[in-house]
Amino acid sequence: SNILLVEDEHSLREIITFNLKNAGHEVVDTDNANDALIIIEDFIPEIILLDIMLPGLKGAQFLNLIRSNPKYHDIPVIIISAKSSEDDIVRLLEAGADDYLTKPFSIKVLLAKIKVMMKRSPMATDKKIIEYHNILVDENNYRVYCNNSEITLTHKEFELLTLFLKHPRRVFTRNQLLSTVWGYESDVFTRTVDSHISSLRKKLGEKGNIIKSIPKIGYKVE
Repeated sequence: SNILLVEDEHSLREIITFNLKNAGHEVVDTDNANDALIIIEDFIPEIILLDIMLPGLKGAQFLNLIRSNPKYHDIPVIIISAKSSEDDIVRLLEAGADDYLTKPFSIKVLLAKIKVMMKRSPMATDKKIIEYHNILVDENNYRVYCNNSEITLTHKEFELLTLFLKHPRRVFTRNQLLSTVWGYESDVFTRTVDSHISSLRKKLGEKGNIIKSIPKIGYKVE
């Protein structure tokens, strides 16, 4: 599973990352929540491990931001914090945290909690696989395979490809793509769509030609 670790204590971050990777998880780690907001644009984790006392944007603020965003609000969050008062724990659980570990904690307990969380997670129980012309999109794990080889896409490229493959042969205008994938509508930003389509085609290699340009309108997949 893909895990995002947000922890500013360097030695603890290294220990957790080592053990998670050793248990077969893929981990992206950062020491601050501001960078975490940037990371989740391109790396959608299945679980977030979140410290509270962070430099800059605090863990509780980060939690509120992702819980208010439809893209991220279903991602399970386990708090890892030195704060151990009952009031702190209750406040964060009520704010949307799924579980809470008080430092210092056992790595075995953390791994067990992650295992349980993965079983409960909609991302783990509701498999979403799209296959089209030797392109496979794994929506649960945000992975894409082309001719049996994994390719790396940005978050927006992933959303574009998923949208196209869910609706083959449907023509999407640039404004429809902007509205659906970026969440806004403006002719000023249509070049953003074009640049992402161009990059997506290149990453798909010989399969990139399934994305067809419709002059003066937009794009479709055939």
